[in-house]
Amino acid sequence: MPRPLRHNRWANYRTHMTLTKAEKDLVIGEYHRHPSDTGSPEVQVAILTRRIEYLTEHLKAHSMDASSRRGLLKLVGQRRRHLAYLKGKNSDAYLALTDRLGIRRK
Repeated sequence: MPRPLRHNRWANYRTHMTLTKAEKDLVIGEYHRHPSDTGSPEVQVAILTRRIEYLTEHLKAHSMDASSRRGLLKLVGQRRRHLAYLKGKNSDAYLALTDRLGIRRK
């Protein structure tokens, strides 16, 4: 007699904390300066913001996950450095990007 199928509660759970290629391509397509742009500060900040949003949600469910918290803090610092660079180079682009992403400014 075959065993009954059990519901897998982890079936829809993302097993990685990075963006998939499809998600990353969507972000790049939305924030790129030109069609082949993948490394501009705007794109990098947008990608970091998506990863930060995912980790924030993860930590709401797993509050004792210290290694993920450390990773989140590293990503936030990295995003701050990119934003500081962008603010110094092109303040109009900085203001537009922070408004678009919903990031608080100092």
